[in-house]
Amino acid sequence: MAFFECVNVKKSFGAIDVLKGIDFTLNRGEVLSIIGSSGSGKTTLLRCINFLETPTEGVMTLDGEVLFDASVTDKQSDEEVRQKRLNFGLVFQSFNLFPQYTVFGNITLAPTLLLKDEVKAMKADLKQKAKESGQKQNIKAIVKEYEFKRKQEIEDEAHALLERVGLTDKEKSYPHELSGGQQQRAAIARALALKPAVLCFDEPTSALDPELTGEVLRVIRSLKSSDSTMIIVTHEMDFARSVSDKVIFMAEGVVEEMGAPDELFNNPKSEKLKHFL
Repeated sequence: MAFFECVNVKKSFGAIDVLKGIDFTLNRGEVLSIIGSSGSGKTTLLRCINFLETPTEGVMTLDGEVLFDASVTDKQSDEEVRQKRLNFGLVFQSFNLFPQYTVFGNITLAPTLLLKDEVKAMKADLKQKAKESGQKQNIKAIVKEYEFKRKQEIEDEAHALLERVGLTDKEKSYPHELSGGQQQRAAIARALALKPAVLCFDEPTSALDPELTGEVLRVIRSLKSSDSTMIIVTHEMDFARSVSDKVIFMAEGVVEEMGAPDELFNNPKSEKLKHFL
C-alpha cells in the first residue's frame, strides 16, 4: 500500500478547471518532483494536498487513512481540517516568516501553540479521570511538569534543526537581517519543527538570486532519507533529476507524463514534455 495517494483530484474555480484529475502514489521516504510550465496547476495541487484549498473531486489517503473524500458531504470542522493539515509541511516560494519573531521564535512558535492545546486537553482529561475514580491528584503539578518537559524538548529540537540547516549562528536574528537563502533555510526548519509526514516545497528557490539557490538545494538534498517523504514543485531540472525517485510533468491541469527521472529526462514520450525540456 502506498504511503500517500491522490486519486482523481480535481479543482475548479468557478468555470475554470485548474486540476482535471490528478492521480499518483508515493511510498514512504520517496521524493516526488513536479515540473511544468506556469499555469499547469502545480501550486494548486500542493495547496489541495496541504488543505489550503478544497478539491472539487477526488480522494487523498495517507498511511492507509482517508484524509479527504469529496463524495463525503459532511462538512469538516476547522479543528478537523487543522489536524489533517498537520500531516503536511509546506515551504513557500516567498519564505512567509513572521517578521516580529526571531529565527528561533519562528521555529518554536507552532509547536508551542500546539502544546497549549495539548495542555488544555490534558487538564480536562485528568479532571475527568479523577472525577470517575474518586481519587485526588495534584493536576496542576502534573501538568506543569509535563509542560516544562515539552518546552525543553521543543527548544532542543529547534536547536537541532538550526544546526541541520546551517543557521546555528542566526537563531537570535530577525528575518530582515537574513539573506534570502538564509530565510528559506529558516522556513524549512520551521516546516520540519512539526514533524510532518510529507514535506512539500513550492518552487523553494524561485525568489532567490542564482548564487543563493545552491545553498537551499543542498539543504533540501540533505533531508532525503528513508523516513523523509517529500513533494517538490521546482523549475530546477538538474536538481529534480538528481534528488527525485519519481517525476511528474504537469500540463494544462493533468499529469502529462510520470516516471523515474532518467526515463523522463532522457526519453520523454510526450510532445509537450519534449518541448518543455
